Amino acid sequence: MDVSIPRAPEAEEDTYAYSLSEIKAMLAVMPEPAWTVVLTDALTGLRKSELRGLTWENFDGKELFVTRSVWNNTVNEPKTRRSRSPIPVVKQLADALEAHRLRAGILAQPGLPIFQAGNGQPLNLDNLVRRVIVPALSPCAICRKQEDEHKPEGHNFQRDKSLPEWHGWHAFRRGLATNLHTLGVDDKTIQAILRHSNVGLTMNVYVKSVSESQVNAMDSLSEKLGMCNVRATSGDGPVN
Repeated sequence: MDVSIPRAPEAEEDTYAYSLSEIKAMLAVMPEPAWTVVLTDALTGLRKSELRGLTWENFDGKELFVTRSVWNNTVNEPKTRRSRSPIPVVKQLADALEAHRLRAGILAQPGLPIFQAGNGQPLNLDNLVRRVIVPALSPCAICRKQEDEHKPEGHNFQRDKSLPEWHGWHAFRRGLATNLHTLGVDDKTIQAILRHSNVGLTMNVYVKSVSESQVNAMDSLSEKLGMCNVRATSGDGPVN
């Protein structure tokens, strides 16, 4: 009898793809640790469960290795063989992760999550969205307060529409593919960066190491993104 734990499907919120300008606008208002989480997803295209599954031993300063995915409390191996392929880490992201490591202190141990809650477990990204990300993207355009904190002050609540709306984590993955395509990166290189299986491709194109074309593609994206400097503040502390 099969008693294995079934894989929980990852819901894709919609087909939205974040643009470079939207990502830059997000980063401009995001506190830590959300800033580093958003940056990581924007520059790697990791699936939500893969982002939660990252541990410090998966980062060597130049590449990220996906060895597991965490969906709710269920730990699985990567979806496919291609999902295990290394992901190139541009300098800006490497610097951000190293700064994040320093803030984590003794909690930055090889077997512990890169993004973790106060109890050492993988960070609940849904809570991060609800408590940090959406509020950061939804202030009143006049007084900068949140809608639930807004009191009659001579004006009605008006969300700052200069900030992008939240469309879910998968929109970073779609955005990465779209933005790289816009920069003229070839489809095969984009597929390798996203570690995405395609019915039209066979295992002889399986990428076992980060190629020069992948690194150049990510460097080009990073340059166009014109990233902010690594955050030096510790933020508001862990989000469970």
